[in-house]
Amino acid sequence: MALARAQFYRLPSPGATEGGKRLKVQFNPTDYTLTKTNQLAEIGVPGLDSPILQFVRGQTETMKLDLFFDATEEGTGPQVKAVTEKTDDFYDLVKIDNNTHAPPILLFTWGGTAFPGRIRNGFKCVCSSVTQKYTFFSETGLPLRATLSVELKEYKTLTEQLQQLNLKSSDHTKSDVVGARDTIASVAQRAYGGTGSDWRRIAEANGIDDPSAIPPGAILRIPRGDQ
Repeated sequence: MALARAQFYRLPSPGATEGGKRLKVQFNPTDYTLTKTNQLAEIGVPGLDSPILQFVRGQTETMKLDLFFDATEEGTGPQVKAVTEKTDDFYDLVKIDNNTHAPPILLFTWGGTAFPGRIRNGFKCVCSSVTQKYTFFSETGLPLRATLSVELKEYKTLTEQLQQLNLKSSDHTKSDVVGARDTIASVAQRAYGGTGSDWRRIAEANGIDDPSAIPPGAILRIPRGDQ
């Protein structure tokens, strides 16, 4: 049975020049670290022993791993090539695309379509940093072995986040961000469920006279739902 190889996919995006490209690691990582944190604000109240903690927002989940590359597998004679020929494609993952003006969106997988651990369909992410460390050289100074320390930040669109959160209680929903394809009715449906017929409640709470003229990115205050 062939060893399952970890790999990166450049996911296609409009205007990207490298969409769909697949990058296989030379050796699987020995371990990886996942970190997920929350941003909390400390609200100081005079006379209390400790401040009140207020949840602000979740932070991006981060994956860190090391990738090892070795150019001496083909020998160490004069024909050996620099290990950078193997690592350059991975180093480019942190650079912006000429057309999108942003780093590529990636999918990191290990073992075909399944990813070990709790992330079953791969880790959709953007590479936030790559650190290269060269550890072995030829007599002429050619780098032959390298370790790349890679940091990946999970990538989710607004729609994906709202679908995954699946917030049930409108009483705990204080605001909503209007998406590119949103209408005030779809915001109401997301907040209260049903068909979105409660959109007038949101319009009145935000002083909206023309419900069809809400710009994307607007933050709407969502009043409490019926008890």
